[in-house]
Amino acid sequence: MTSHYNPEIPLLLQMDPSEATNTLEQAGHSQRGSVSSSAARHSEVLIYLVNNSIIHLTVDSLSSLTAGELARTVREVLQLPDQAYEVFSFWLVSPFLDEPILQYRKNVFFPKSKELQIKDEGILRLLYEEAKCNILEGRYPYDLEDCLQLGALACRIELGPFDREQHNPTFLRGKMGMFLPTNLCKKHGGLLAAFRSRGAKQQSYEEMLLESFRQLVDDAACEESEVLKPLYCQYLQKCHLLLYYGSAVFTGQIDKPIQSILQRNGRKPVTIAISLDGVSVMDSKEKCVLLALYFCELSWEYTSSEDEDCDDILWLEFDGEEGGAVVNKLLKIYSKQAELMSGMIEYCIDCNSASETPPVQDTVAAKPPRPKEKRGKLRRQNSVVCNRIQQLSTIDYVEEGKEIKRVKPKRAASFFTRQLSQGPASYSAVEVTETLEQG
Repeated sequence: MTSHYNPEIPLLLQMDPSEATNTLEQAGHSQRGSVSSSAARHSEVLIYLVNNSIIHLTVDSLSSLTAGELARTVREVLQLPDQAYEVFSFWLVSPFLDEPILQYRKNVFFPKSKELQIKDEGILRLLYEEAKCNILEGRYPYDLEDCLQLGALACRIELGPFDREQHNPTFLRGKMGMFLPTNLCKKHGGLLAAFRSRGAKQQSYEEMLLESFRQLVDDAACEESEVLKPLYCQYLQKCHLLLYYGSAVFTGQIDKPIQSILQRNGRKPVTIAISLDGVSVMDSKEKCVLLALYFCELSWEYTSSEDEDCDDILWLEFDGEEGGAVVNKLLKIYSKQAELMSGMIEYCIDCNSASETPPVQDTVAAKPPRPKEKRGKLRRQNSVVCNRIQQLSTIDYVEEGKEIKRVKPKRAASFFTRQLSQGPASYSAVEVTETLEQG
């Protein structure tokens, strides 16, 4: 859950007012919570950073403390400039909101373009730490060669300049989790073991990472503090190529495709990342992208379940193919957070529309550019950042909203009312008259 704060509203009211007092009282009895009371008039507040460090504060009157006041105190402790007010925000983080922790991390609504203009090393360091954490934990899926480049930058930042005598495979062997995603290392380790048993010669992850680290060249005339800032920027720029960079992440499930008559239908756990640019659906287990869409490529809708035991549904509608013809596809995402995700999408689109409305003559332009691919066709198909439509169980619609057997698409208006109304759009949809069933 995220809580984008209004600086003038008391911090406790950033949650649902009916839940705020009880939730924070529960947290006060936990070592993991963010608030505890040492006396009637004094409260201890713990602010967590993404790198697991903690800012320990004591406040006189928690009930009247505003988010703006807390942000000012945190900024002073971290010695950050005023720009930190718009770069970072407070997040209430907890699986069930019964024991929340308060995190100080990147503001979802702070655009990537402004990040590239930041000059303060402290702000850049915090942004780098957060991006690295998301890469290492698999929340930002990336291909091996890209992870190696990011890992090399992290090596330079954390270990200093490359030293041939010190930085060898043995030195890195117990530290790989600091530089590369754990899920990549586990997969590669099993494959390497199989090759090595047959006497095959293949580089280890440690050797590949060291080679990328060795290729980094510093400006010897610069002081270390001046070297670090461009390294932070290089790391962030590499992450900016991902649609899901800087996103708010939600959890849900999707239907698995039916492979055969005998196969039982089931659901696959997914994470849904919503950023200022679009929506990404990722396989929670395999750490790969299943679907990534810019806002101009989709329409969406939210439907609530009448059964308390059933999840609500977020519907995504997008272009696809069936039998060689272009059709519209509907993806059902089951989630307790479906309404939050729908609101997040709507707010992001409103933010984009308010920040910049393109001239009329440019509204027919192509959709926002995707990251440039330098890989060959075969390898690109296996990239973890590419769409995997074949792994999605979707409903395909054509004329009058009928589920198709034979494809005769007739494209008109969108199935849904919620879609991008301003700016460049390459997405069009079919006209549907039937009522959408949750099924």
